[in-house]
Amino acid sequence: MIIIKSKHEIEQMRRAGEILANCHIALRDQIKPGVTTLELDQFVEQFIEKHGASAEQKGYSGYPYATCASINDMICHGFPKKEPLQNGDIVTIDMVVNLDGWLADSAWSYRVGNVSPEADQLLKVTEESLYKGIEQAVVGNRIGDISHAIQTYAEGYNYAVVRDFVGHGIGQKMHEQPQVPHYGPAGKGVRLKEGMVLTIEPMLNIGTYEAKLEANGWEARTKDGKLSAQYEHTIAITEDGPLILTKQM
Repeated sequence: MIIIKSKHEIEQMRRAGEILANCHIALRDQIKPGVTTLELDQFVEQFIEKHGASAEQKGYSGYPYATCASINDMICHGFPKKEPLQNGDIVTIDMVVNLDGWLADSAWSYRVGNVSPEADQLLKVTEESLYKGIEQAVVGNRIGDISHAIQTYAEGYNYAVVRDFVGHGIGQKMHEQPQVPHYGPAGKGVRLKEGMVLTIEPMLNIGTYEAKLEANGWEARTKDGKLSAQYEHTIAITEDGPLILTKQM
């Protein structure tokens, strides 16, 4: 069932999204060679709690951390670790903020020090593909219009769009209907209505789109060991167009 949100409820989610966006902004100065993703996880949890909210991912289905921290060929759901980040790494930090029972979700890929031109372009195109999808998140369009816009843009640069993980509805629960794939034909799927709130979160790989799951049941890597990047916003469908609830200023 798709849960339509009122303007008041969307405003509640926007407040959660503001905390989340500000946390990502603060992370820009924290992410550097020599820092561990476990330290970043602790920074995020403390930041969120200091602003009167909580990290929704911690404890979700037994997940033990406030963030997912995915490095280089890790597509998503990477565990924060004690090993320091290296110059040239890329790292995706994914977090969900709970403020007074309402959620916001956003992942962002970061450059660690000086990255290769190959990595730099992957991050640039992945972020651009997110906004290509958001442009299609308007009343009357279908989920497939979002999916197709992302896939077309990404494949124009010869990147593969991950199939195994998708965007989703969000509200008082982290995962609601509908699912939002980042690939597929335009004009298909659920029709978008005012009051729907979704995450759009494309994951692009330099090589194959195929993923392999680690033994812990959470961490997903590219099957060929090549780089992956992800950018994610929580957005509301409004009569005035898509409203980004996790927008970084």
